[in-house]
Amino acid sequence: MIKIPIKVLIVDDEKDFVEIFSLRLETQGEKVFTAFSGKEALKVLEQKPIDVVILDIRMPGMDGIDTLKEIKKRYPNVEVILLTGHGSTETAVDGMKLGAFDYLMKPADFEDIKIKLENARKRKDEQEERIRQAELRLLLRRSGDI
Repeated sequence: MIKIPIKVLIVDDEKDFVEIFSLRLETQGEKVFTAFSGKEALKVLEQKPIDVVILDIRMPGMDGIDTLKEIKKRYPNVEVILLTGHGSTETAVDGMKLGAFDYLMKPADFEDIKIKLENARKRKDEQEERIRQAELRLLLRRSGDI
């Protein structure tokens, strides 16, 4: 079976973490983009079709929660997995209430990351398919075929 790469955007202000994490995902066959701030992440999203954003909650400037809100406002079908350090699990749960798919504790187990990425992309694909079906039904209804 052919694996279709997940288009992942990693957003974290820790450059070493981003580089190592990107390499691991790329060796798994994923298409990885990176950003080191919330504002930079929004610029990448304007230019690239992203499936899943892995987003650190604690960043200087525009933090992860503000970035999440903006992503969901502009790109509601893009799934977001929040990265949280020890002690900010409550913030991650708040993020899920704002539309995040899930969260991971740092340091995250790579197998958990892979599973959450696959599930997030699956949810995005299913949502896009429901939208396509609804648009098709609407089009058929307007044309009088239903």
